[in-house]
Amino acid sequence: MNRVVVGLSGGVDSSVAAATLHHQGYEVVGLTLWLMKGKGQCCSEGMVDAAFICEQLGIPHHIVDSRDVFQANIINYLVSGYEAGITPLPCSQCNKMVKFGPMLTYSREQLGIDKIATGHYARIRYDGASDRYQLCRAVDLSKDQSYFLYDLTQDLLAASMFPLGELKKTETRNLATQYNLKTADKPESQDLCLIESHGSMQKFLDKYISQTTGDIVDTEGKVLGQHNGIHHYTIGQRKGLGIAAAQPLYVVGLDAVKNRVIVGDRNSVTQSECTVARVNWVSIPAPNNPIQASVQVRYRSPSVPVTVIPLEGERMKLIFDEPQFGITPGQAAVLYDGEILLGGGIIERLV
Repeated sequence: MNRVVVGLSGGVDSSVAAATLHHQGYEVVGLTLWLMKGKGQCCSEGMVDAAFICEQLGIPHHIVDSRDVFQANIINYLVSGYEAGITPLPCSQCNKMVKFGPMLTYSREQLGIDKIATGHYARIRYDGASDRYQLCRAVDLSKDQSYFLYDLTQDLLAASMFPLGELKKTETRNLATQYNLKTADKPESQDLCLIESHGSMQKFLDKYISQTTGDIVDTEGKVLGQHNGIHHYTIGQRKGLGIAAAQPLYVVGLDAVKNRVIVGDRNSVTQSECTVARVNWVSIPAPNNPIQASVQVRYRSPSVPVTVIPLEGERMKLIFDEPQFGITPGQAAVLYDGEILLGGGIIERLV
């Protein structure tokens, strides 16, 4: 019998992933990662709901204490990033370093199972011509989560399954009802787990970063106002600046060394190029020459045409066909060719 370990968060998506594989005849084992210290919705209520789903399906349930791993790879990563004046993207880092990698290791070493599955909306297929596993967008583009999975390795893709990749979200809800799952009507999580736990990203960051007053300056260095911590700001931000001006002002830079927030007009926050570090090529080998692709620089932004120039040291330069607003260091730039995710990395600095 085929055996698979399903990551269960206690939400409807992971519950349906487990139930679907169970009904398809797989021998399913549920696995929940305990990620946060203290009371977080995803780690208290979620673990209870995950345990209930496993009991309902009649499958084993394992809980792994991953709080130290989460602290080191996500919380410390976020805090150090915001302190340095960038806006880190925790989800892709979490998927590789906290979830998929440790899940597969635990599955292989503790359970003797070589397959893992999650409730992500994405698809994996094997391309015989290139002998590579390809990561593709989900059928339901409104729920597609491939953007957050760009950092997965070939080993992880080969061992992973996404049972919801071919489904619309409405179909997932219908299956949850059909299977009579406890989570069928559970509201969907709208925020990062850290935001749900602390109430807002600002409250989370204020717990770890002291609020140090500094200057808000224009691009010429003229002081326009004061801020209470650069970690409260991000590139492209317009609201909440607390300064009056004849024209709309946006955050165009964060100077951690001088503790300054730099603002300017919309043109000042529009870029035609950027460099990207920690690049992971997923569905294709690393190219040696420039290629044409489309790039997504935020989860909810549309992909736009770009020229990709490979650089040394797992880096690349992106030249946009049209200048883009609010390119933000620390966020992910993810490349696509149609529905196929080619690779991605972390926006390093603006050119």
